[in-house]
Amino acid sequence: MGTALFSAFEFGILYALMALGVYLSFRILDFPDLTVDGSFVTGGALAASLIVSGVHPMYATLSALVAGFIAGCFTGILHTKGKINPLLSGILMMIALYSINLRIMGRANVSLLNEDTFFTKVNDFWESLGLSNIISANWSTLIVMVIVTLVVKILVDLFLKTEIGLAIRATGDNKRMIRSFSANTDWLIILGLGLSNALVAFSGAFVAQYSGFADVGMGVGMIVVGLASVIIGEALFGTKTLVRTTFAVIGGAIVYRIIIALAYRIKFLELQTGDLKLITAIIVIIALIAPKIVENVKERRRKKRRHIEQMATEKKDGEQLA
Repeated sequence: MGTALFSAFEFGILYALMALGVYLSFRILDFPDLTVDGSFVTGGALAASLIVSGVHPMYATLSALVAGFIAGCFTGILHTKGKINPLLSGILMMIALYSINLRIMGRANVSLLNEDTFFTKVNDFWESLGLSNIISANWSTLIVMVIVTLVVKILVDLFLKTEIGLAIRATGDNKRMIRSFSANTDWLIILGLGLSNALVAFSGAFVAQYSGFADVGMGVGMIVVGLASVIIGEALFGTKTLVRTTFAVIGGAIVYRIIIALAYRIKFLELQTGDLKLITAIIVIIALIAPKIVENVKERRRKKRRHIEQMATEKKDGEQLA
């Protein structure tokens, strides 16, 4: 059980970057961006292909950021300049990226098992410091990914508090209002979607290197996983401030992976690997419906309490008149 939970936590950190990207498009821009399913693979495919070609893993991983940014910008251009529906823009870009990802890899799957990756370089770094006997390879990977995720989270927080970041947030809240201030909302949407998919592709690059392969189908359902992480995080940890919300998204990604790991440990369910998407859908449905049910119960209690107080007041007034 301990090993399963550790692995779930590790995968949660890897996917937290993707969840932050989904948060930017889904919550900040209020844009249902299905490009995520394609840009996640683009990050993994490009990083894996470059590593196999002999490029340093660090440069290969950073290149995924650029590729994801370009993919997101194209989705934004389709929507803003092509006047295509947001949902359809994402779908079209996702379909286009499928062929592009195949072109990048040259085949459906690229193996990294015998290649130096970001994580093998991390382990080599720990060994050079003489810490390999103190910190195992798994712990060194986790520590580095926690640091990377926190750095990205802080950069996202700082960016969203800048003038451009505030304008992007305002665009998501009320596009018409921000236009009245002569702001170029088209450019803001393109930039926001570019940054969102850059984080998604960045996550894809790390996941591919951690898993030891990049596959053209590894991004199927990523938008649902990202939404599950965002919704679960917001429900459990709250959204009072921006800093707290981004922490909540990271926590949601970890909690989601732990839920998945625990579900597979329940023997009577007899779950298989192919059931992962079904479990994800069920988790999202519960996360969406549960808060509304809780709020309805609280509202009924408030109404009942007000009714009792009103009855008590009327009774007291009647006694005073008598």
